[in-house]
Amino acid sequence: MLVQRDLAVKYQASVLGYVWSLIEPLSMGLIYWFVFGVLFDGRQGLGDGENYVLFILSGIFAWQWFSSALGESTTALTNQARLITTIMVPREIFPIGRTAGRFAEYLAGIPILIIAAIILHGSFTWRTLVAIPLAVLLQFVLLIGLSLFLSALNVMMRDVERFIRLAQRILFYCAPIVYPLSKVRETDKLPDWAKTLYEANPLVGIFELQHVAWVGQGWPPASLLITSATGCLIILLFGAWSFRKLEPSVLKEL
Repeated sequence: MLVQRDLAVKYQASVLGYVWSLIEPLSMGLIYWFVFGVLFDGRQGLGDGENYVLFILSGIFAWQWFSSALGESTTALTNQARLITTIMVPREIFPIGRTAGRFAEYLAGIPILIIAAIILHGSFTWRTLVAIPLAVLLQFVLLIGLSLFLSALNVMMRDVERFIRLAQRILFYCAPIVYPLSKVRETDKLPDWAKTLYEANPLVGIFELQHVAWVGQGWPPASLLITSATGCLIILLFGAWSFRKLEPSVLKEL
């Protein structure tokens, strides 16, 4: 019900409605393709025959879900203060509902990716059927953990909302969304410990799965996927634990 309400409210006064959830990632993909694909030739490192436009789109649609869910779930409790303090429901459903709502928008973009893959001669193999559900599962786990922690923390410290906007800009370039992971691994400008720290980011494994689902590149290493899954699980457990610990203080503050 919360997801349906949020989607209805978000698009009720819009002429294009849900189309806006497609226009934004498509326009972002076009911009990044022009900057990194045309001006800076970011296609290097992807290999022959692989389409950079499809590479970017597969990353941008997943990033749009992550970014919008992270921003909206952070303010989920503060924006629903009256409802939370008057109705006895599990408070976790409010930040989780925002994550689920943005996932619905991500699903709306899957047909666009399929059409793009057909036009651009993308890859439809077993990787697509395995990588997409696995990437979605990991991203859901990661977002739920982050949303629980950040939504509760934002009630206590309203600066969290501003910090998240800054963190989103940093995270975008700290994951292989518009550039291949091989560029990070092959560069000699970063020490080994920095590369290890980079790959410890759970988003790296998630976006590698998103890319491999549509672009004909090799399956991500098992070590990278295990690192990503472990990081997502740790964040989920920490988010649930911190939410329970902060919940009494959150209710008093609201």
